[in-house]
Amino acid sequence: MSKQNKKTSLFEPFINGLMKENPTFVLMLGLCPTLAVTTSASNALGMGLSSTAVLVMSNLLISALRNIIPDKVRMPAYIVIVASFVTIVQFILQGYAPGIYESLGIYIPLIVVNCIILGRAEAYANQNTVGLSIMDGIGMGFGFTIGLFLIGTFREVLGAGTVMGFKVTPEAFEPANIFVLAPGAFFVLSILTALQNKFKLKSATNGSVPRSGLACGGDCLSCHGGTCEDNREKLEASKTVAAKNKKED
Repeated sequence: MSKQNKKTSLFEPFINGLMKENPTFVLMLGLCPTLAVTTSASNALGMGLSSTAVLVMSNLLISALRNIIPDKVRMPAYIVIVASFVTIVQFILQGYAPGIYESLGIYIPLIVVNCIILGRAEAYANQNTVGLSIMDGIGMGFGFTIGLFLIGTFREVLGAGTVMGFKVTPEAFEPANIFVLAPGAFFVLSILTALQNKFKLKSATNGSVPRSGLACGGDCLSCHGGTCEDNREKLEASKTVAAKNKKED
């Protein structure tokens, strides 16, 4: 394998985590903390970076031990590994960022059962090298952090008129309190997801065709299922079968 290929293969999981398989807007994973802690940008950033640290370190260790951990006990082993790193992160936050620690509360220990972390451990770190697993953890972690930060920023601006505690709106601005409540989290998440799907659909129309239908926007009526390469292959195969059956008749 050439040096260029190594670079490409190493950065592929990083790019996937940021964009193609973004945990927040594409895979829709970890929605519990996404909706609960994004009342402010600082809370969102704290949760995102904490989850990223745990994700990277757990991916590293699980990948390194993937040939040692027996299959029958791999899930309990993953939970023990993740819980160990969560405890370390919890102590660090408690000592150096007590404000964030108090704001996040119970959601810090709940990182242990975050489906993003356990999912990447099972689906990626358990099957790939340490280097790739680290890059996957960084990509997924940063993708999750960006998603949380965007939602938290929008909610804080619209609901309180501030960003990271600093006022950014004019005096005449009336904050909409609903955005710091649970319904506001759903509103902002749905709007940002819709905007991303709109962008993906526009890119596909302009020739940037996705390999599969994952988060293509789901607008199959407008593209007739033929925009995505996988769907196009299935359509061509079905046409071939139909033509063959017609000849036999």
